[in-house]
Amino acid sequence: MKKISNFGIFTLLLVSSLTIMVGTVIAPSLSGIIQHKDLSFSPSWLITLPSLGVVVFAPLIGWLLNKMSPLKLLAYGLIPYAVLGLIGAFIDNQYLLILDRFLLGATTVAIQVSVTAYIAAQYEGEARMKMIAWQGMAIELGGVVFLAIGGVLGEMFWQYPFYIYLIALVCLLLVFKTLPKIEESVREEETSAEVTTREKLKTRIIIASSLLAMMLFFIGFVTLPLYLPTNFGFSESETGYLMAFISVIAIITASQMPRMVKLLGDGKTVTLGFVFFMLGYIVLALATSVPFLILTAICIGIGFGFTIPLLNHMTIEVSNSQNQGKNLGLFSMAVFGGQFLSTFIEYISKNYMAVYGVAAALALVIALVMYYQFQKASKD
Repeated sequence: MKKISNFGIFTLLLVSSLTIMVGTVIAPSLSGIIQHKDLSFSPSWLITLPSLGVVVFAPLIGWLLNKMSPLKLLAYGLIPYAVLGLIGAFIDNQYLLILDRFLLGATTVAIQVSVTAYIAAQYEGEARMKMIAWQGMAIELGGVVFLAIGGVLGEMFWQYPFYIYLIALVCLLLVFKTLPKIEESVREEETSAEVTTREKLKTRIIIASSLLAMMLFFIGFVTLPLYLPTNFGFSESETGYLMAFISVIAIITASQMPRMVKLLGDGKTVTLGFVFFMLGYIVLALATSVPFLILTAICIGIGFGFTIPLLNHMTIEVSNSQNQGKNLGLFSMAVFGGQFLSTFIEYISKNYMAVYGVAAALALVIALVMYYQFQKASKD
């Protein structure tokens, strides 16, 4: 197995960050898009449609991963990602625009699944967990950086943020230049491995935890842009700073996740992540000043850092070469499905205190159930 250079590691992390920017990169220019495109649907669909595309196409991409190498699948994902992302700025027909954003989700899941599969093939044990933690950090950091760049470009001209998608072509060049091919012996080693009942149970628990963790994390991102200006008089930039702070905490926490797993084990660490989600939304429901909001951001960021990156690693650990594509596809479905489900939290009540109270109660129930399920899976 050829060792990956530091430049190669940078390539993997840069490519990973494309998965978070797929929707958020054009968010700052939504007002300009509304002015220049005659849309009969909610403009927010332009941000959420790629997530729906991920959910729909994840099983197909998982199947394709078993038919070709991760690097080949990655190349097939990066090229249409750049093309579909860019042409969205020039499509006037709203139905074609919907299709464009939906298919962009298919390219996104191809990138996510293939990069994770490549990491799984090239790293083992603690090194793999460390790399997956870095991947989670890169995704969150990408969300902050690309959102900021999109905001700057959006102020210059509403179409400019769409050009950021072309970075996928730069990534494609870096992939061919810096990433060694996976040796066939590595890809074929475990072909005869059988999936035990215990592994099937743990896989279901991991996928369910991924969906629920991302749903809880995104509840804040869906509601805070409306809640903060109304209840605290925040400007758009101040709201953006707080949300960026959540991502910064998530990055720091993800970097420490491997140490926490050594101390507590993976199941208890995931459970602890849900406990922090609960604490975050309890504080947010009762918040009366900015220091409480900062504490909320810290708790929610820690919740992400102890769940999503670790659950990604756990998905790899319970997979073999035969079911890895399927399991990584399910993980992608869970993550983006959780984002999609978070939008329905606002239907609970127009009172945000009630919404955050429900989110906290839900996080507590999930923490208790998942703790029991992980303990059961480890004993069976």
